[in-house]
Amino acid sequence: MSFPISQVKADDFPPLLREIPQPAESLNYRGTLPDPKLKLLCVVGSRQYTTYGKQVVDQLISGLKGHSVGIISGLALGIDSLAHTAALRNDLYTMAVPGSGIDDAVIYPARHKSLAKQILEAGGSLLSEFEPTFQATKWSFSQRNRIMAGLSHATLLIEAAPQSGTLITARLATDYNRELLVVPGSIFSTNSQGVHQFLKLGATPVTEANDILYSLGIDPEKKPSQASFEAALSDLSPAEQKIISKLLEPTDKDTLIRASGLPAAAANALLMQMEINELIISEHNIYRRNI
Repeated sequence: MSFPISQVKADDFPPLLREIPQPAESLNYRGTLPDPKLKLLCVVGSRQYTTYGKQVVDQLISGLKGHSVGIISGLALGIDSLAHTAALRNDLYTMAVPGSGIDDAVIYPARHKSLAKQILEAGGSLLSEFEPTFQATKWSFSQRNRIMAGLSHATLLIEAAPQSGTLITARLATDYNRELLVVPGSIFSTNSQGVHQFLKLGATPVTEANDILYSLGIDPEKKPSQASFEAALSDLSPAEQKIISKLLEPTDKDTLIRASGLPAAAANALLMQMEINELIISEHNIYRRNI
């Protein structure tokens, strides 16, 4: 499928983006721009993420599934790409704002061309103020950050070292009087130091998806997809239901095997089949549900 490049002029920007200082004169985009009813969450973080950072992205974004939330990020290595991928996995709208143009020949980083294609095919979009064939430079990333922060109702910061460029987006969010949400991390981790700077300055701490929803003015109890979740649950076998019921939070493999009530070999086979059926997701023997 072809996704041609279109342009939107400043007068037609979403109201939030028109509010920022020095807005772009026009924006180029491919795909489908977000529904005005969506609450847009900008997710940013370190390129050198930790296992904890990945678990945070997966857990928080899966908790937004079924709500009117869209995910904006920069298509970069690290937390950005994890956020887009988690949004796609949970059927959430996602927009990528790269530090390059949006022509296939210059998408940056090049290794994320396939991710960009997945975003477009899923009904999301690529957006840039740069010419379509513009190649990314050092300064273009900080410039595009104002577009991400300006479009979003809130920005979520997940892992950032003290001098990380990610902190630019966080600062812009506060400059634009938008909600800045941060995920606390280990006091021993360099990747948490930048995050904790903003926590000390009054950013909103996030420890669960509901914290994000409340910040966006969304009632977590009014989840449109709850009925479909219950229907999906009813289609599972008793053993599968036991596994899912244990996954209110990420859980280790041994705990799930014991909870299944099955012999170890049968439980391992069950977990493998549930992964194949995309009911659960695992990393380093830590499992979480995907429905």
